[in-house]
Amino acid sequence: MTKALCEASLQSESSVTLDPQSWDDIRAQGHRMLDDMLDYAADIRDRPVWTPIPDEVRERFHEALPRQPSGLAEVYREFTDFIVPYATGNVHPGFMGWVHGGGTAVGMLAEMLAAGLNANLGGRDHIPIEVERQIVEWMRQMFGFPDEASGIFVTGTSMANLMAVLVARTTALGRSVRQRGIGEGGASLTAYTSTAAHGCITKAMDIAGFGSEALRCIEVDRFHRIDVTALRVRIALDRSAGRKPFLVVGSAGTVDIGAIDDLRALSELCREEQLWFHVDGAYGALGILSPALAPRLAGLECADSIALDFHKWGQVPYDAGFLLVRDGIRHRDTFSAPAAYLRRETRGLSAGSPWPCDLGPDLSRGFRALKTWFTLKTYGTERLGAIISRTCALAAYLEARIVAEPRLELLAPVQLNIVCFRYRTADANQVNGDIVIDIQESGIAAPSTTILGGQLAIRAAIVNHRTDTCDIDALISAVLEFGAQRSSSDDGLVLEVERSPPLAT
Repeated sequence: MTKALCEASLQSESSVTLDPQSWDDIRAQGHRMLDDMLDYAADIRDRPVWTPIPDEVRERFHEALPRQPSGLAEVYREFTDFIVPYATGNVHPGFMGWVHGGGTAVGMLAEMLAAGLNANLGGRDHIPIEVERQIVEWMRQMFGFPDEASGIFVTGTSMANLMAVLVARTTALGRSVRQRGIGEGGASLTAYTSTAAHGCITKAMDIAGFGSEALRCIEVDRFHRIDVTALRVRIALDRSAGRKPFLVVGSAGTVDIGAIDDLRALSELCREEQLWFHVDGAYGALGILSPALAPRLAGLECADSIALDFHKWGQVPYDAGFLLVRDGIRHRDTFSAPAAYLRRETRGLSAGSPWPCDLGPDLSRGFRALKTWFTLKTYGTERLGAIISRTCALAAYLEARIVAEPRLELLAPVQLNIVCFRYRTADANQVNGDIVIDIQESGIAAPSTTILGGQLAIRAAIVNHRTDTCDIDALISAVLEFGAQRSSSDDGLVLEVERSPPLAT
């Protein structure tokens, strides 16, 4: 660039800054935006759970790249008119389709504060990293891990599970695997999980270079927990065939029905067989906060690593996944990668080693820890544990409603907060699939589906802290109404929404 062009660019008004010309104007607009989003949460029951996106609205988001500026008020108007009405719906208490937390006003405010700081938590010596380290320490205490354990925030448990597989890989093959690949030694390694485990475990084995066929999916018992005896047999068979077992992944809250594996038995097996024991606790691990559920997680404290999401049962806004590793040295050996531009010092802004980038693949990292810190500090673990217990009590209430209704059938035992059932009718798989879509499009509720034993199930995952018995009743009534409409044997019967007294806490 010539000197003249440089001077012209420096003199250009548009290149001076992106700060507002009037801080008073943006402050007023910001207050309006904040008030609107607080109203959105406060009045969420007045909205449909989910609304299908009209073609003309979808088309708006195919416009060309904006070359010229627009007023903030104009852009915000587009947000309120064309984004807010067509969101996922998991803020709504009627959202029960997938294991999504409902978020909180506290978390929303904390996210705004984090955006204001605009901190990069990849490394260096600044207090946001100390906030994340405090969360790590709290997780050590919560799960009974030793002082040398390490932890890191990630996008979600899918990433945390992948990272755990990589730590187990480094443990099995040594740090040289990072330079040489898995080679012949790694080609014989095998891992184990249940047929009910989340699909991201298979994907993790693929990405880690083992291939999905190196993952043995062990059958489950009638409660959908991994069959530990069958697991022992398969490990012995693999060893006799020259394979090298190295990893077992247990589940604390399976994706289909919320089953918890026998974590104590798995930890003992892994100790005997010298295998890495990882627990996918995406949402179930936080059940440790509930005195009623904590005993069912016995053995979790013996895991070598735990993956979990604060944005599920913890109600932290998306995203806030977390990985906790018992052996911090093995964790760092898996991911640390010194570079000249990441030089560490004993003082100044480049102090504070080790940095979070030594514990994961990301150098650029947002301040996820702040909204989690605000949530834990503001509500406390006792209140969060009570919310977790209540979602399970609501699931038991839904189970009782299903059992009492002859037109409905429970398809799996209710383990935690997930209920799988169906409407009894001919061609049940097709009809129940249609029922779920009908309910979603009605805006009454948002269940989902899964397949259990070849049968399509209506799946209700009760995670949102706002959900109450009235939302359960509305779901039941909608299933019966749309089921009657879809079933020729019911002659189009339409039922009124039933109301029940508040759930005892």
